[in-house]
This record gives sequence, C-alpha cells and structure tokens, in this order.
Amino acid sequence: MLKNIFLKIFTWWNGATVGTLLFTWRHGVLVGKDDQGNRYYRTKDGQRRWVIYNGEAEASRIPPEWHRWIHFTADAPPSEDPPVVKPWEKPHMPNPTGTPAAYFPPGSLHRLDREKVAPKPHYRAWRPDEGAGAS
Repeated sequence: MLKNIFLKIFTWWNGATVGTLLFTWRHGVLVGKDDQGNRYYRTKDGQRRWVIYNGEAEASRIPPEWHRWIHFTADAPPSEDPPVVKPWEKPHMPNPTGTPAAYFPPGSLHRLDREKVAPKPHYRAWRPDEGAGAS
C-alpha cells in the first residue's frame, strides 16, 4: 500500500502523477475513453488536452483517431465525431518493441522457435579455388 503511494507520487510512468490527478480534478473535463481504457481530457476553455493512461504511460498506446484530437488536428473528439472505419483497417496495436510480442526474423537469437526455423544463407562465401582465372 505504502509502495503504491510512493510510486504514484514520484513516478510518471506508472500512470498519472498526483499533480496530474489534481490538475485533472480541478480543471479537466472528461471527453471520452478509448478501447484500451485510456481517458482523454481537456480544460474547460479547450486550450489544453491530455490523456491519462490505463496502466503504463506509453505514447504508442493512443489510437490514431485520438491522436488526431490530442494533437489539435481534429476539433471534435472521436467520442463526438467517430471516424469512418474502413473494412481493411486493423485494430490499433501499441508498439511491441521490447516486449515478447516483438517481431524477430528467422535466425534471430531472441526467437523462441529458432531451432525449428533455420535462417536462409544470404551469400555464399568466396573460396580462392573457385575464383575466375583459377587454373
């Protein structure tokens, strides 16, 4: 319990800090939530916009429609003016770099099934007896 309080006060990567929560409580207007549970706010005069992450503060967790709004590219948030979803669009995924879900090419030392998938050789080493002009 005490550890959680210290983490909330002194770290910004474990969710919103106490200062952000107080500012949100005093000046924030909840605009909406995305499918990951992130909450989006703006000031009452609309001059500032921010997000309080549900979990780890990672910018790639903001979906594109909310990214447009939070960076003032769109005036209306997606909760008021939802974008048209095309049939070929995939659901938003945060950047998996540094996680077990990251992509590792065949032959990578970090790949879990590296024994099953052998890398293809990209070149054949030159040998002096195979060179042009060898007699």
